[in-house]
Amino acid sequence: MKIGTRGSALALTQTRQIAARLQGQYPEMHLEIVVIKTSGDIQKDVPLAKIGGKGLFIKEIEEALLAGTVDLAVHSMKDLPAELPEGLQIAAVPRREDPRDVLISGICREFDNLPAGARIGTGSLRRSVQLRDWRPDLEIVPLRGNLDTRIRKVAQAALDGVVVAAAGIRRMGWAEKVTQFIPTEKMLPAVGQGVLCLETREEDEDLKAGLAFLEDKRTRREVTAERAFLRRLGGGCTLPVAAFAEQRGDVLTIRGMVGSLNERTMIRQEIHGSVEQAVDLGTELAERLLDGGGRILLEHLEDGQP
Repeated sequence: MKIGTRGSALALTQTRQIAARLQGQYPEMHLEIVVIKTSGDIQKDVPLAKIGGKGLFIKEIEEALLAGTVDLAVHSMKDLPAELPEGLQIAAVPRREDPRDVLISGICREFDNLPAGARIGTGSLRRSVQLRDWRPDLEIVPLRGNLDTRIRKVAQAALDGVVVAAAGIRRMGWAEKVTQFIPTEKMLPAVGQGVLCLETREEDEDLKAGLAFLEDKRTRREVTAERAFLRRLGGGCTLPVAAFAEQRGDVLTIRGMVGSLNERTMIRQEIHGSVEQAVDLGTELAERLLDGGGRILLEHLEDGQP
């Protein structure tokens, strides 16, 4: 079986971890990891929002799936647009890793103790708008590249810190580099952050059945709510957007955020309900945010306004 993935160190690590679990479950299976360069990997110096945002790190991999070049794709769920191409499916959703964002700083342990005007690197509008709401004095420095590249920029670009996803740091075994795990109450993660997506062709039902041992039902419910939220906002929305769902017992709580492109406006809401209502809860949360000012932000986006 051929597994398609990006060529970044993190993507390869994640894919190898999934391959190891597959090999453990099916010792006789021959596995081959196929590295596919994506649009997001090629255009490293351009802000994601300007070149299409979500989908840039998976488009070519999905094309390989549809063409039969690979049989299975391993993605970070947060890279996945709300709508999948016809003929593809999310075959399995493994258990979620840490969904939080983290600060990596050479001068300070936590955000509240950063000096006034501290320079913080991130390539994420979602992070930027929440950082500006938390600490309006910070200088946000646009930053892209692989995870290790962004971490090195703390020294190379004279930054006071960078903000990256905890999941990638943990999967790479770099937790000792973290100076603060940022609470989700302070910074909501991206839709699907910390979750891997195992994508296959819809016709490959036997393969989907074979991947069932990797499925985590709780994570599936949570990410289903988050993706329903994203879908209602417009799927490939290029506004700063965040959502995080948590299941506790039979209750599912989802918190969401939408911001403006100029990073001056941020709207947050949360909703609770039954775990069986994941899609409805995500959709209703998006409706509340739209009614609370998000619709105006989307209209400004369509009109080319910040």
